[in-house]
Amino acid sequence: MPVLAELAGDENLGENSRTFVFEDEGHTLGNVLKSIICKYPEVNFCGYTVPHPAENKMHFRIQAKKNVRAIDILRRGLEDLEKVCDHTIETFETAISNHHQD
Repeated sequence: MPVLAELAGDENLGENSRTFVFEDEGHTLGNVLKSIICKYPEVNFCGYTVPHPAENKMHFRIQAKKNVRAIDILRRGLEDLEKVCDHTIETFETAISNHHQD
C-alpha cells in the first residue's frame, strides 16, 4: 500500500488545493488517477509529476473549486479507480471462464 503525505507549502492556499506525495508510486498510478479525476466537474486542475527517476515517488496535484476539499477529490478518485479495477477483473475472469467452457 502506498504511503501518502502532503507537500509542505499548500496550507495557505486553502483546503481546495493540495499536492499529495505518493511513496513507491509513479506513472502507472499517476496517469490513470489523473485521467479519472480530471473528468470531475468540480476540479480546476489535476496533474502529477515524478520528480526524478531515482526517487521512487510521485507528486499529485489537485486544485478544486472553492468549498471542495482536495483530499475528498483524491479519495473519490481512488474509490472510482478501485471500481474500474474490480470491473476489469470481473470481466477478465468471466472471459476466461467462458473460454474454458467452449
